Amino acid sequence: MKFNLIKTDHSSKARIGILETDHGKIETPIFMPIASKGYVKSVPIHELYKISKIILGNAYHLYLQPGIEVLHKAGGIHSFLNWKESILTDSGGFQIFSMKKLNKITEDGVVFKSIMNGSYHFFSPEKSMKIQRIIGGDIIMAFDDCPPFPCSHTEAKKSVKRTHRWLKKCYDYLQNNPEIYNYQQSFFPIVQGSIYTDLRKYSAEKISFLEAEGHAIGGLSLGEEKEKMYSIIDLITDILPQKKPRYLMGVGNPVEILEGIALGIDMFDCVIPTRNGRHGMLFTCKGIINIKNKKWEKDYSCLDEFGNSYVDQLYSKSYVRHLFLSKDNLAKEIVSIHNLSFYFHLLQEAKIHIMQNKFFSWKKSMIPLLQERL
Repeated sequence: MKFNLIKTDHSSKARIGILETDHGKIETPIFMPIASKGYVKSVPIHELYKISKIILGNAYHLYLQPGIEVLHKAGGIHSFLNWKESILTDSGGFQIFSMKKLNKITEDGVVFKSIMNGSYHFFSPEKSMKIQRIIGGDIIMAFDDCPPFPCSHTEAKKSVKRTHRWLKKCYDYLQNNPEIYNYQQSFFPIVQGSIYTDLRKYSAEKISFLEAEGHAIGGLSLGEEKEKMYSIIDLITDILPQKKPRYLMGVGNPVEILEGIALGIDMFDCVIPTRNGRHGMLFTCKGIINIKNKKWEKDYSCLDEFGNSYVDQLYSKSYVRHLFLSKDNLAKEIVSIHNLSFYFHLLQEAKIHIMQNKFFSWKKSMIPLLQERL
């Protein structure tokens, strides 16, 4: 993987880069649609080609279904999905947090209880790396321990130590077990430490010395105050290597993404645009719309007058509201495509203003609009 910095904004830490995998070039900052189980819910692959150059899969979910034997026989996830662009795979580490009632953590790994049939499966750092080798993502993530929020400093410190022990095991496995397919996989370790600045600083410094192609920040946007989250990001991006991409995991809404860009983040992912879209929430340049509200019943204007997606001009608010009330799946598809296209358009605008050294003032003007409830 190659990463070249093109431009840094004079008024913030915002930057533009080119991240290149063996499956293509990606201009950063970038948002990665979530395809945890090998698909972005309600969005066909042919529509994703119009929106993004990279999507995100999850080792835990893909391991359960369709299973790594199916993916291996297909020649990897790219062939299985018929997706010719880049893919990042998460390690399953976040499921330690999100499914904590079903898991048992040991020093060697985690026993997961399947959400599908109740069967038990053990994930060690080595097994997560093996699974991700077989899945075949272009970027693969370290198997980490994401602590809950809130947690004590003692709990967070224990989690960080475990994350770093597991990181070494991940790294050693990858050094001794090369790629299965005929393209390179790049490895990102993850900074943890909850809301504690000393732990975050320690974790960021420790992983910075590891020979890795990029770095990730995990364990944020779990309920902490936004200003605390931003201060932690600011601290970490001052420590992580400037010439490598930074990935903020699980963040976020449009405002959080702009704030993250201002703090030097290059890559984002989140379920918000598609999950909220499936429930009728539209993000627009003028604010947030709940398309199910009666106020849109006789509004025949397009979904977003500033939108770049064909669905923005093709469908009216009234019609999409009708689809939702009729419980037709087309409604979910239209709004999911719209929201992902909006995210892509927002990041394109961000890049324009970074190039002009006007990102900070533009961000300041955009945030009130993005927060407005229409």
